Amino acid sequence: MKENIHPNYDKALVKCACGNSFETRSTKKEIKVEICSKCHGFFTGKQKLIDAAGRVEKFQKKYAKIKK
Repeated sequence: MKENIHPNYDKALVKCACGNSFETRSTKKEIKVEICSKCHGFFTGKQKLIDAAGRVEKFQKKYAKIKK
């Protein structure tokens, strides 16, 4: 393996748009993200399931007549 060709793998600060920040390791010194585990709906329990334009109902209505 060749020496001195790999980037440095140091501590990095991750900053979220919500204001949360945490430390990890990366080849970059600072990483900016839009969504983190503190503000993402899946992790906070505030996730909303949206049925766009009634697709489920439309599917069920279309195939309700076809029963085996």
